Amino acid sequence: MMKKQIFILLGVFLFTAALAAASHADEIELNYRLKWLFNTSVAGDIYADAKGYFKEAGLKVTVREGSPEKNAINELELGYADFGVASADQVIRALDKGAKIIVLAQLFQVNPMQWIYRADQPEIKTLADLKGRNIGITFGGNDETVMNTIFTKAGITKKDIKITGVRFDFTPFFKREVEIWPVYRNSQGVILKDKLEKEGEKVYFFNPADFGVNFVANSIITSEKTWKSRSEVVKKFMAALLKGWEAAMDPANEPDVLIDVKKRDKDPNDELRRLQLIATRELIKPSASAKIGTIDVDAWKQTETIMLNEKQIKQPVHVEKFLKN
Repeated sequence: MMKKQIFILLGVFLFTAALAAASHADEIELNYRLKWLFNTSVAGDIYADAKGYFKEAGLKVTVREGSPEKNAINELELGYADFGVASADQVIRALDKGAKIIVLAQLFQVNPMQWIYRADQPEIKTLADLKGRNIGITFGGNDETVMNTIFTKAGITKKDIKITGVRFDFTPFFKREVEIWPVYRNSQGVILKDKLEKEGEKVYFFNPADFGVNFVANSIITSEKTWKSRSEVVKKFMAALLKGWEAAMDPANEPDVLIDVKKRDKDPNDELRRLQLIATRELIKPSASAKIGTIDVDAWKQTETIMLNEKQIKQPVHVEKFLKN
């Protein structure tokens, strides 16, 4: 009798294991390369994976960190990644060189690249208010491209302002040697704002978009080959990913999101991570009615125009043809 029960239990176990293995085998394996490291700026990517949204769609997605050496566009072209994250300027440069890339969604509706300055200095209400100011620029960076566009738009010449080259050392800003400092609003911007407010100093942020200069940031991309030959996989991946982003940006899920992000984020500061998540939410979903992932075609076209005027691309690429919302 005992042996019979053991055989029955063993049979049930093997049957269950076989079902699980078959189910796992049916999952479509995909590689997803991020633009940068795991932190709150990729909360939606982390949450979609952690909460099983990919698995529910029949997908086994490996989400990998990015870096300058691990470029999503290169990996798409080499076949190492199926989907990835890239900024608009990366996409447009690649298209200029003949890459076959498709943009599936635009994550940041507001570009996090902005400038921080103290509230005890004159507020920048018009572009003319930049005159006479000491402005920090990362030479060769996107902030230089955007600021040059702002100068052209405002009719400001290099004689009207002082430009100081900056890097990752914030010391010149803390010492007030540089008045207006370039930051990513949801990362360095949060750090500097928190530090200065603890010292009793308030800050403002200069957002180029407020003055009609829209330069698109991170978006979801895939190869033209994947777009054409695996359309159902693309739909499943995007539905699961955007479901993760919608859930991650819901304030009601904030505690749960922070737990999942912390598992992958190496920064030990929990409060700073919470503040960065709030700042990210304002950039990804700036209003309750905003649909996450919406592609701002006009902003993409303006980004291309800016890059063309700055001679960062040789000829128009007509980026709107590659946007598949």
